[in-house]
Amino acid sequence: MPLTPKASPRHTVISLLAILALWMLPEPPRYDEQDRLETILARELLSVHTRNTPTTYYEGREGPTGFEYELVRRFAGRLGTSLTIHTDHHIDSALEAVRREGDMAAAALPLDPGLPGVVFSRPIIELQPVVVYRRGLAPVEAPDDLSGLTIGSIGGAGIGGGLSERQIDYRWTDFPRMEVAELLGRIEDGELDAAVIFEHQFRLNRLFFPDVESGFPLGKPLTMAWAFPADRSLALVEAANHFLTELHEAGEFDALVARYFGHDDYLEYVGTRTFLAHVDERLPDYDELFREAARKTDFDWKLLAAMGYQESHWDPLATSPTGVRGMMMLTNATAGDLGVDNRLDPDQSIQGGARYLRQLHERLPESIQGDNRLYMAMAAYNVGLGHLYDARLITERRGGNPDLWADVRESLPLLQKREWHTQTKYGYARGGEPVLYVRNIRRYHEILSHVERSRREFPRLDARAREM
Repeated sequence: MPLTPKASPRHTVISLLAILALWMLPEPPRYDEQDRLETILARELLSVHTRNTPTTYYEGREGPTGFEYELVRRFAGRLGTSLTIHTDHHIDSALEAVRREGDMAAAALPLDPGLPGVVFSRPIIELQPVVVYRRGLAPVEAPDDLSGLTIGSIGGAGIGGGLSERQIDYRWTDFPRMEVAELLGRIEDGELDAAVIFEHQFRLNRLFFPDVESGFPLGKPLTMAWAFPADRSLALVEAANHFLTELHEAGEFDALVARYFGHDDYLEYVGTRTFLAHVDERLPDYDELFREAARKTDFDWKLLAAMGYQESHWDPLATSPTGVRGMMMLTNATAGDLGVDNRLDPDQSIQGGARYLRQLHERLPESIQGDNRLYMAMAAYNVGLGHLYDARLITERRGGNPDLWADVRESLPLLQKREWHTQTKYGYARGGEPVLYVRNIRRYHEILSHVERSRREFPRLDARAREM
């Protein structure tokens, strides 16, 4: 019979080590579709990666807000969990974070079924790419009009395909870490001639970039979706799809779209003729309420009236795109702090708004004096005290005076730029809004002062004008 070679001590040791190594290897992961959802439910926390932009998540006047934030907040509520938001992302880093660690990404992501390492939810909304360009250039109404232009887009957004097959001489740059406000700013500054962004992004930002024109839709719409890790997420994806379907069927989804994307011009300055008509037709019903609030808070009643007009056009039932309501557009939280139990009651709203402005005025540093203090309190009424402090910090870093409104108003729009808002405590803000807000109120206040002075000095002429 054949002889079996005797194993040497060295071979025996190697064999034992090999067996031991195999025994010590971790078990291959079990791709149980329930694992990720069960983990989320067990820890009672949904972790979401997003971007700090007006369409996704930002700190607004009423606290955390944004279209996708509102959706994931409701989704977490449906799951019965709390929510943690990771905001320091651009598109590519949000996707990479989901592959590596997160439960999901909700970051205005274009649905791309072929993307490795992630799976997507059902479509959420359509994203129509549009070309925008600098005012003063020849009209850009078709792809051929882009010849010779320098064009930018946000990296990872999946747009620009409508130009890729055309023989047009243009210069195209993707900016992976840039957001829409920065692209539009580069167009106004002349660094870019045009950009391709999504239509709803332009509507949300156009008011702050008056030198940027809308051109034409480019290609077919894309669809926005949520992204999840490719492994062990099927149950979570199914739960998200079920939630989104129910939201559509209940009509709540359309209401959210209208709330966040349906109103892009509510801050625009109305014509003097319209304002004067409202002074005659609406203000008499409320001017005594403004006067009483002014006496209690030591403000000029015309200033409070001008704020009321900017907030609601003196409509006590007004509701803003972000859900704040009433003559002075108080948030639920602010109304509660002020003891206002009915925001639609004009007396309560005016009194509450005046007290809130006084609180903001008193909370500012003592180094801010005079009109600078008033204008910054008004800006904080619009954008929040935290964002105002961030703008003051930026002002200081840029060599300006953080106690002067003229300097701070130059810094507030920088909160829309990633290179600046990532250095601040409260992050992104639509910083152009408070600048327009204060400007408009000052104009309304000047007109009201002129009207009051004219009626006092020329009562007969005023009476005759009213009869005409």
